[in-house]
Amino acid sequence: MDLKKLQSRINLQFESEDLLKEALTHRSYVNENPSWPFKNNERLEFLGDAVLELVITEELFKHLPKKEEGELTMHRAALVNAKMLGKIARNIGLDEEVLVSKGETKEILNGNGETILADGIEALIGALYLDGGYDAAQKFIRTFILQELDSVIKAGVKDAKSLIQEMVQSEHGFTPTYRVIEESGPAHQKVFKVGLYVGEELRSSGTGNSKQNAELVAAEKLVSKLKAKSII
Repeated sequence: MDLKKLQSRINLQFESEDLLKEALTHRSYVNENPSWPFKNNERLEFLGDAVLELVITEELFKHLPKKEEGELTMHRAALVNAKMLGKIARNIGLDEEVLVSKGETKEILNGNGETILADGIEALIGALYLDGGYDAAQKFIRTFILQELDSVIKAGVKDAKSLIQEMVQSEHGFTPTYRVIEESGPAHQKVFKVGLYVGEELRSSGTGNSKQNAELVAAEKLVSKLKAKSII
């Protein structure tokens, strides 16, 4: 574990290196090394997850004023999923510093272990927040995570309805359907709530001032859920 090297890479210095050591300690390492004096990083991961979501949400809200809720949600999910955070962990060399069991070390060296690395990024953000406050955590997130926003936006150019249709067609051999669940408002100002169904299963819903807009919102919400789980 080379703390100076990692701090140099992220251009942030910890007042308490003990916090950084805890952030880099995976549960599997503690199980194999019970004499290790630091806790595992799960509490810091819990905190960092919340800080990450807040910072990303705030930045997207400020810098993408023309985007609707569904699209903002989709972009946020793409920025914070395990695949993206695992990539960022490798970019900053966290994969070389995180303490894991021998078995998990092999997984990481073989290009796997993205969930462990993603958890490590969230724990690092939690540690930065405790050590240097919101500004330190925000600086890290802006520098290393939000720099991926342009690529996320370009990758998301394809219409969400098209993505869902292609995926359902490939997996099930039929296309998803959209059904109006609720209709409200006067004739000149209708609001539609539409459900997205795969077979008879309701997978998502969205509202809009037209059926088409409501369908798109429903599709965008489902895409964001799937991206958060690294399914697409």
